[in-house]
Amino acid sequence: MRAVTYSAFGDAAEVLNLKDLPPIPPGPGEVTVELAFSGVNPSDIKARSGTRPGVTEPPFPLIIPHSDGSGVITAVGDGVPTSRIGQRVWVWNGQWKRAFGTAASHITLPSDQAVDLPDAVSLETGAILGIPGLTACHAVFSGGLSKNQTILIHGGAGTVGYLAVQLAKWAGARVITTASPRNFDRVHAAGADVVLDYASPDLTELILDANGGQAIHRIVDVEFGSNIETNATVVAENGRINAYGSAQNMAPVFPFGAMMFKAVTLETILIYLLPANLRAAAVETLHRALVKGALTCPVQNVFTLEDCAAAHDVVQGGNRVGAVLISTK
Repeated sequence: MRAVTYSAFGDAAEVLNLKDLPPIPPGPGEVTVELAFSGVNPSDIKARSGTRPGVTEPPFPLIIPHSDGSGVITAVGDGVPTSRIGQRVWVWNGQWKRAFGTAASHITLPSDQAVDLPDAVSLETGAILGIPGLTACHAVFSGGLSKNQTILIHGGAGTVGYLAVQLAKWAGARVITTASPRNFDRVHAAGADVVLDYASPDLTELILDANGGQAIHRIVDVEFGSNIETNATVVAENGRINAYGSAQNMAPVFPFGAMMFKAVTLETILIYLLPANLRAAAVETLHRALVKGALTCPVQNVFTLEDCAAAHDVVQGGNRVGAVLISTK
């Protein structure tokens, strides 16, 4: 099989190499997927560059990056029905605690990590569902989202935030989101009712004004540390904050008193560790939204395996308007 690999941390152009590796037959309970697309996420960049907290050296001698992907099952191991051969699937956790991910022509992994892709959903979209799709879905619905409830989504122009806006509107919520002014029209088109400049010095007041002076019961946050004081002010009593990122400030001062005396529930989301029952619920919800046409997953760039380093550079640069994929053919 053809695969992009690395054995040391560093810049993408310096450490990523395209290799031919022996195929890996599926063991008991496993399937082999002939991949069509591999999704590139910020977490893949951190893993390759060695910037994950507490990780000082690569966990395996040879690594194939990327956790997300899509393709067709071509072989199954003992205990897996042969009827799975030929199924279109999307992959989650391809390279989580495993050496070989989806930046390759094939991947062999446990059968439940290859999810049947609905006929109406493209393989390109399938390669976006693992990290961005599941994160957005769990962040929006974890703890319950009521119809007509107002939800604040920080970072509505990001890949996860953009999907979260669509999912929240599909569920009947009123959506207030933050973004850069250059993305206002795009985020409005995704369904946001109100879009505010995330850098506004009076963001707290703008959020409350946008909700008729009322506090917010549900907040989805991509930059928890940067927004912590704003959130502590605007969140309602018995409100909930579902945070899936804090890259700009990984060690914020936590206003415990303000949060406690509102009885706020804080959930930190690491989609890799989502329990099986919650993952199954998120998968089912994503599929329903996709089949009903309520969710679109834009793609900005599709690179070849040979250009994997360039794909990493695009994701690392930020300010994207869609997912970055690798065509693995």
